[in-house]
Amino acid sequence: MKILITNGRVVDPASGRDEPADVTIAAGRITGIYAAGRAPADFDPARTIDAAGCIVAPGLVDLAARLREPGHEHEGMLESELNAAAAGGVTSLVCPPDTDPTLDEPGLVDMLKFRARKLSLCRLFPLGALTRGLQGEVLTEMAELTESGCVGFSQAEVPIRDTLVLSRALQYAATYGYTVWLRPQDGWLGQGVAASGAVATRLGLSGVPVAAETVALHTIFELMRSTGARVHLCRLSSAAGVELVRRAKAEGLKVTADVSINSLHLTDVDIGYFNSAMRLNPPLRQAADRDALRAGLADGTLDALVSDHNPVDADAKTLPFGEAEPGATGLELLLSLALKWGAEAGLPLAAALARVTSGPVAVLGDALGSLVSSAGRLVEGGVADVCVFDPDATWSVQPGELASQGKHTPFDFSSTGMALPGRVRATVVAGTVAYQARASQA
Repeated sequence: MKILITNGRVVDPASGRDEPADVTIAAGRITGIYAAGRAPADFDPARTIDAAGCIVAPGLVDLAARLREPGHEHEGMLESELNAAAAGGVTSLVCPPDTDPTLDEPGLVDMLKFRARKLSLCRLFPLGALTRGLQGEVLTEMAELTESGCVGFSQAEVPIRDTLVLSRALQYAATYGYTVWLRPQDGWLGQGVAASGAVATRLGLSGVPVAAETVALHTIFELMRSTGARVHLCRLSSAAGVELVRRAKAEGLKVTADVSINSLHLTDVDIGYFNSAMRLNPPLRQAADRDALRAGLADGTLDALVSDHNPVDADAKTLPFGEAEPGATGLELLLSLALKWGAEAGLPLAAALARVTSGPVAVLGDALGSLVSSAGRLVEGGVADVCVFDPDATWSVQPGELASQGKHTPFDFSSTGMALPGRVRATVVAGTVAYQARASQA
């Protein structure tokens, strides 16, 4: 299909382009980016998207989104969650391996990717399980999983307590150039339900100390030094963690890191009186931690901002705080919360967008294969993954209006009163319009 996106302001963080321009798309590729009104007269589009007053940006790339299928279809179906991705301007996402069954066999990965391709709503990049069944004992067949399309290997939320197993996993991954994705949390110290501190003490909730993150980071970095492995750290939560990553990068270790939209904007104070919507992993920490995470994302210590999308059904969420299932829906909020952070940090628009476009692509690197040269960018000849959004529009999160099957979010307007900036008007994935806002949302 030929598509013309006209009258918009094209912002591409990777190239530095920021100008009024028209974009032409054909056969799934961007065929040209022209000065406003200068698209070729002989280009006959089957569909025209009027982007007047809107930003035309690369499609968002989310490094942490659970789709809940297979095994947890009562909390989210592949179709519903990929529809949520398209509604949020997300054109590529990475999903962890903690499905049921676990993504530790090539056939399961093939099936998941096949179903996603048929829906044509979002590109899906699975992480394979680092150990069989995420049990932390026997390594998976990483080479076979890579051939099936896995972009890295992860334990999801299950830490490997046996450091010998972790060392062998990193050695194997380093030998073949694979990236290991780890959330730094000590398996023994990280068993609480809220961040250690005054709030957890006042509410009588079991605490997760900052040491749960820093002890794990020290272990990971020591093993990286001995193995030469490349590691991506998922969803840092503390100021001390940010500082350790900063030092590791300065040392030259092959490490990247991300932070979730929840930790970037909320603190443990937001738990209020046991609000289970704030039951998250990692747990919300103090304001000083939040501020350090925001600064680390701004200065490049943290490479990407992620939605940490994890839909949870009502039965599992409407329980006492300590018993509620951790998680929240986030795909449809990623763009707005990136823009909110960027504005509050005084950053240019392109810098905020980079943390959800070119930044995540740099983390994925060669694992993207043929997409690596143009993913997260708007470039002639590149893949036509595009997000068109109105930067001046504001909206409030009404759970019932979310496309995701999971309706629980800590940013629910009824509890926060928070209005969010930026509204997606259209999402194009591989030259196909995956989402276009209804007239009532314009």
